[in-house]
Amino acid sequence: MHFADVLRAVFALTLTMGLIGLCAVALRRFGPDLVERLSRAPTERRLKVVESLVLDPARRLVLVSCDGEERLILLGEGQVLPPAPPQKSRPKSAKADA
Repeated sequence: MHFADVLRAVFALTLTMGLIGLCAVALRRFGPDLVERLSRAPTERRLKVVESLVLDPARRLVLVSCDGEERLILLGEGQVLPPAPPQKSRPKSAKADA
């Protein structure tokens, strides 16, 4: 084998590996929803996330729009929290209890 043949084989291998890497990057970026986009016609979605607000590391408020109505959802650690009862404000008396 001549040096030119070895150089051509190394170049062909490098080109092939580069194309495989490029395809892998393209599939990683566009692949997950590519089949979905190609298979169905674009339609208007009914559910949209309007805004999201992180309250703390365990909880998040999400404003969701569904069929033109907006709902506020509290997402958390999988616990269902009952709504807190409304607190009644008591008038403060001038006398201190003894």
